[in-house]
Amino acid sequence: MKDGLKGILIILAYLTVGNGISMLIEHFLPGNVIGMILLFISLQTGLVKEQSVEAVSTFLTKNMTILFLPPSIGLIASYKILGDNIITIILAIVVSTMLVLAVVGKLQDKIGKND
Repeated sequence: MKDGLKGILIILAYLTVGNGISMLIEHFLPGNVIGMILLFISLQTGLVKEQSVEAVSTFLTKNMTILFLPPSIGLIASYKILGDNIITIILAIVVSTMLVLAVVGKLQDKIGKND
């Protein structure tokens, strides 16, 4: 239990720091994304040991579906708005997917040439 509490506190600390930085940069990036990036860097550099957050991250990953319930219920509750804008939504999904595929493909080409 002690390790779990330590892991929760570490993750919450990085979330808090990420939210603080997000406020300073006027929410250009969401705080949770900044916090994850900082935690990733800390794990890669050894500032945070993997064992410190392993139990909590495993638990959160295994129970991720429960974290999607509130947004899913929100989508169901706003079906009328979604229905009125379905063409725009589908177009945005298709265009953004194609852009992501193109960017990742180009990056992979550049990274692959360096090997």
